[in-house]
Amino acid sequence: MSEAYIVTAVRTAGGRRNGKLSGWHPVDLAAQVLDALVERSGADPALVEDVFMGCVSQAGEQANNVARNAVLACAQLPESVPGTSIDRQCGSSQQALHFAAQAVKSGAMDVVIAAGVESMSRVPMGTTSKLPRDAGLGHYQSPRIRQRYHDVEFSQFMGAEMMAKKYRLNKDQLDAYALKSHQRGIAATQSGAFKDEILPIEIRDDQGQPTGQMLTADEGLRLDATLESIQSVKRLKEDGVITAANASQICDGAAGLLVVNEKGLKALGAQPLARIHHMTVLGHDPVIMLEAPLPGTDIALRKAGMRIGDIDLFEVNEAFAPVPLAWLQHTGADPQRLNVNGGAIALGHPLGATGAKLMTTLVHALGRHGKRWGLQTMCEGGGMANVTIVERL
Repeated sequence: MSEAYIVTAVRTAGGRRNGKLSGWHPVDLAAQVLDALVERSGADPALVEDVFMGCVSQAGEQANNVARNAVLACAQLPESVPGTSIDRQCGSSQQALHFAAQAVKSGAMDVVIAAGVESMSRVPMGTTSKLPRDAGLGHYQSPRIRQRYHDVEFSQFMGAEMMAKKYRLNKDQLDAYALKSHQRGIAATQSGAFKDEILPIEIRDDQGQPTGQMLTADEGLRLDATLESIQSVKRLKEDGVITAANASQICDGAAGLLVVNEKGLKALGAQPLARIHHMTVLGHDPVIMLEAPLPGTDIALRKAGMRIGDIDLFEVNEAFAPVPLAWLQHTGADPQRLNVNGGAIALGHPLGATGAKLMTTLVHALGRHGKRWGLQTMCEGGGMANVTIVERL
């Protein structure tokens, strides 16, 4: 079986809700990333055999196969390149990477793109379930699901509170972690750690017209963040511990990776950034919902024949602060190796784009720090998790 290599990895900076990326139609924003992957790799566009693109809210501007639409909006890719859109909730573009890797490892394809996009400004979270329900077109929770789970309304916010309670994490711990995410994100930005991975994007106004200004840094970073300011944010539940300050930020963004096998490397004449060593996906309890990365990491390490101490850097998505903190508690991983450039609390979580975004950050961080092994995982709606282990080359 062939190997799967990441040749190029790029992302946009994260844009705040109704912020500097909100003037972009998500199809055109995703197309910018696809074009950049082709340009930066020097690949013949005709060599690209498919585009797998994650997107959670596939409605409105993100409907009707956003992956194919992004290809059609590209300056670089010909019409002959197909595309398919993937919804594994927050892990959508991490799953896109898994599908891309499986395609090239099998030899069915040699050069593919794994990507993700989400405009949470233009297609708000929950649109795909709320609009049909409000229009009388039903709800995704069927009678049999409701019977099995005792009419529980699946909620990531409830899951986050459950995680905090189960792992005995108090609000002070969550807020301290949130501050560290900002501090690391600020340090990474100011040191130029993101320079090679961020694609500068021209800011557009409300009518989609260019402003002449560029977005080159994650917009959600709070440069003036203090523990006191984070602690002062109102709790989402009166007796709870979750706040908007210790949860991920609503965000617009896109990211992508060019994935090839040995034949693809030869055709491109390229040097890989990393090799995809192992891939795991796991279903878990959909009520607590956010816990799957913990047993998922155990399974991935066991199948890869590795131990937690073998991994040099980790990216565990900061959907809510209890997730990485519970993951640290469960795995015993070195906290200094986790989300070293900050995470979604500081940089944003553009849902379907986050998997590709985190992998882009991980492979660049491995190179920057001269490290070999990286592991990425994230919690996903429905109680799932993807885990990916990569080796820097």
